Amino acid sequence: MPQPAPRRLLASAALAIAAIAAGIALSEPTRVTFPENIDTFVHYTTVTRGNVVEHMLIPPAAIEAVRAGQPLPDGTHVVLADYRDGEIYRYFIMQKGPDWGADYDEDSRTADWQYQWFWADRSINMEEDTARCRSCHQSREGSDYLFTYNDLRRFAQ
Repeated sequence: MPQPAPRRLLASAALAIAAIAAGIALSEPTRVTFPENIDTFVHYTTVTRGNVVEHMLIPPAAIEAVRAGQPLPDGTHVVLADYRDGEIYRYFIMQKGPDWGADYDEDSRTADWQYQWFWADRSINMEEDTARCRSCHQSREGSDYLFTYNDLRRFAQ
Protein backbone atom coordinates (compact mmCIF):
# COMPACT_ATOMS: atom_id res chain seq x y z
CA MET A 1 0.00 0.00 0.00
CA PRO A 2 1.44 3.44 -0.91
CA GLN A 3 2.56 5.62 1.97
CA PRO A 4 0.86 8.99 2.51
CA ALA A 5 2.70 11.85 0.82
CA PRO A 6 4.31 13.26 4.02
CA ARG A 7 5.69 9.85 4.99
CA ARG A 8 6.91 9.27 1.46
CA LEU A 9 8.66 12.63 1.52
CA LEU A 10 10.32 11.87 4.87
CA ALA A 11 11.48 8.49 3.57
CA SER A 12 12.76 10.14 0.39
CA ALA A 13 14.59 12.81 2.37
CA ALA A 14 16.24 10.20 4.59
CA LEU A 15 17.35 8.24 1.54
CA ALA A 16 18.68 11.38 -0.15
CA ILE A 17 20.65 12.38 2.98
CA ALA A 18 22.13 8.88 3.19
CA ALA A 19 23.03 9.00 -0.51
CA ILE A 20 24.67 12.42 -0.17
CA ALA A 21 26.60 11.24 2.85
CA ALA A 22 27.76 8.23 0.83
CA GLY A 23 28.72 10.53 -2.04
CA ILE A 24 26.27 9.12 -4.60
CA ALA A 25 23.34 10.62 -6.47
CA LEU A 26 20.04 8.90 -5.88
CA SER A 27 16.74 9.47 -7.56
CA GLU A 28 13.78 10.13 -5.34
CA PRO A 29 10.65 8.03 -5.78
CA THR A 30 8.11 9.69 -8.07
CA ARG A 31 4.76 8.76 -9.58
CA VAL A 32 6.14 8.92 -13.13
CA THR A 33 5.61 5.83 -15.24
CA PHE A 34 7.12 4.91 -18.56
CA PRO A 35 4.36 5.43 -21.16
CA GLU A 36 3.08 2.12 -22.49
CA ASN A 37 1.99 3.78 -25.74
CA ILE A 38 5.23 5.66 -26.49
CA ASP A 39 5.18 4.39 -30.08
CA THR A 40 2.10 6.62 -30.65
CA PHE A 41 3.90 9.75 -29.42
CA VAL A 42 4.78 12.54 -31.83
CA HIS A 43 8.35 13.79 -32.27
CA TYR A 44 7.95 17.58 -32.09
CA THR A 45 11.56 18.83 -31.91
CA THR A 46 15.19 17.77 -31.57
CA VAL A 47 17.84 19.32 -29.34
CA THR A 48 21.52 18.60 -29.98
CA ARG A 49 24.12 19.03 -27.24
CA GLY A 50 27.54 17.97 -28.46
CA ASN A 51 27.33 14.25 -29.23
CA VAL A 52 23.94 13.92 -27.49
CA VAL A 53 20.81 14.11 -29.66
CA GLU A 54 17.56 14.55 -27.75
CA HIS A 55 14.27 13.79 -29.49
CA MET A 56 11.29 15.37 -27.75
CA LEU A 57 8.09 13.30 -27.88
CA ILE A 58 4.55 13.99 -26.70
CA PRO A 59 1.16 12.27 -27.10
CA PRO A 60 -1.21 13.54 -29.81
CA ALA A 61 -3.81 14.63 -27.20
CA ALA A 62 -1.27 17.04 -25.71
CA ILE A 63 -0.59 18.55 -29.13
CA GLU A 64 -4.35 19.06 -29.58
CA ALA A 65 -4.54 20.79 -26.17
CA VAL A 66 -1.74 23.19 -27.13
CA ARG A 67 -3.39 23.79 -30.52
CA ALA A 68 -6.62 24.69 -28.69
CA GLY A 69 -4.77 27.04 -26.30
CA GLN A 70 -5.40 24.74 -23.34
CA PRO A 71 -2.91 23.62 -20.69
CA LEU A 72 -1.33 20.20 -21.06
CA PRO A 73 -3.81 17.74 -19.52
CA ASP A 74 -3.25 15.56 -16.48
CA GLY A 75 -1.68 12.28 -17.50
CA THR A 76 0.53 13.92 -20.13
CA HIS A 77 3.99 12.42 -20.54
CA VAL A 78 6.71 14.52 -22.15
CA VAL A 79 9.60 12.30 -23.23
CA LEU A 80 13.18 13.28 -23.95
CA ALA A 81 14.79 10.34 -25.77
CA ASP A 82 18.56 10.69 -25.27
CA TYR A 83 20.54 9.23 -28.18
CA ARG A 84 24.31 8.72 -28.19
CA ASP A 85 26.12 7.47 -31.29
CA GLY A 86 22.75 6.83 -32.93
CA GLU A 87 21.51 4.52 -30.14
CA ILE A 88 19.00 5.24 -27.38
CA TYR A 89 20.97 5.78 -24.16
CA ARG A 90 18.21 6.79 -21.74
CA TYR A 91 14.88 8.59 -21.39
CA PHE A 92 13.92 11.59 -19.29
CA ILE A 93 10.19 11.72 -18.63
CA MET A 94 8.04 14.49 -17.21
CA GLN A 95 4.54 13.44 -16.29
CA LYS A 96 1.66 15.57 -15.04
CA GLY A 97 -0.90 14.23 -12.59
CA PRO A 98 -3.76 15.66 -10.54
CA ASP A 99 -2.43 17.23 -7.34
CA TRP A 100 1.03 15.65 -7.81
CA GLY A 101 2.61 18.93 -6.75
CA ALA A 102 1.37 18.28 -3.21
CA ASP A 103 4.09 15.62 -2.91
CA TYR A 104 6.69 18.41 -2.61
CA ASP A 105 7.33 21.52 -0.58
CA GLU A 106 5.82 24.63 -2.12
CA ASP A 107 9.33 25.97 -2.79
CA SER A 108 10.32 22.98 -4.93
CA ARG A 109 7.10 22.34 -6.87
CA THR A 110 6.70 22.49 -10.61
CA ALA A 111 2.90 22.65 -10.50
CA ASP A 112 1.76 19.01 -10.87
CA TRP A 113 4.74 17.77 -12.92
CA GLN A 114 7.07 15.04 -11.69
CA TYR A 115 10.25 13.73 -13.32
CA GLN A 116 12.05 10.43 -13.72
CA TRP A 117 15.00 9.04 -15.68
CA PHE A 118 14.76 5.62 -17.32
CA TRP A 119 17.46 3.50 -18.92
CA ALA A 120 17.21 2.38 -22.54
CA ASP A 121 15.57 -0.87 -21.36
CA ARG A 122 12.89 1.34 -19.71
CA SER A 123 13.88 0.45 -16.15
CA ILE A 124 14.10 3.35 -13.66
CA ASN A 125 17.51 4.99 -13.52
CA MET A 126 18.05 5.55 -9.79
CA GLU A 127 21.45 7.17 -10.39
CA GLU A 128 19.94 10.51 -11.48
CA ASP A 129 18.82 13.15 -8.98
CA THR A 130 15.26 14.11 -9.97
CA ALA A 131 15.17 16.89 -7.35
CA ARG A 132 17.74 18.60 -9.57
CA CYS A 133 15.28 18.27 -12.48
CA ARG A 134 12.53 20.04 -10.54
CA SER A 135 14.96 22.74 -9.50
CA CYS A 136 15.97 23.47 -13.09
CA HIS A 137 12.46 23.23 -14.56
CA GLN A 138 11.13 25.72 -11.98
CA SER A 139 12.67 28.44 -14.15
CA ARG A 140 10.15 27.57 -16.90
CA GLU A 141 6.97 28.25 -14.92
CA GLY A 142 5.56 30.53 -17.63
CA SER A 143 5.86 27.77 -20.25
CA ASP A 144 4.28 24.87 -18.35
CA TYR A 145 7.74 23.93 -17.01
CA LEU A 146 8.95 22.86 -20.46
CA PHE A 147 12.17 24.15 -22.00
CA THR A 148 10.80 23.24 -25.44
CA TYR A 149 7.31 24.72 -25.00
CA ASN A 150 7.79 27.27 -27.78
CA ASP A 151 8.90 24.46 -30.11
CA LEU A 152 5.78 22.53 -29.13
CA ARG A 153 3.54 25.54 -29.81
CA ARG A 154 5.12 26.08 -33.24
CA PHE A 155 4.74 22.39 -34.05
CA ALA A 156 1.08 22.38 -32.92
CA GLN A 157 0.20 25.21 -35.33
